[in-house]
Amino acid sequence: MSDTEEQPTEIVDTPPPPVKKKREGVKMTDKQKNDLTKYMNKQSNLSVSEKRSLRMKLMARQRKGMSINKALKELNSK
Repeated sequence: MSDTEEQPTEIVDTPPPPVKKKREGVKMTDKQKNDLTKYMNKQSNLSVSEKRSLRMKLMARQRKGMSINKALKELNSK
């Protein structure tokens, strides 16, 4: 082989590093926070873990723009 001939080089396809999806932080309004607090204070028959679970589910829906009543209807319909 002469120096002018090029050796075929292997092309390795490396996938791009995974891009973390940034979550849009939608803050709750004071009214939403107060409504949630009032509702959660009424829930005395739930265990600590059940309260936490319910609170998180309601907060997620409120951040999407639902009211407490709409969020509860959606949760109870499942």
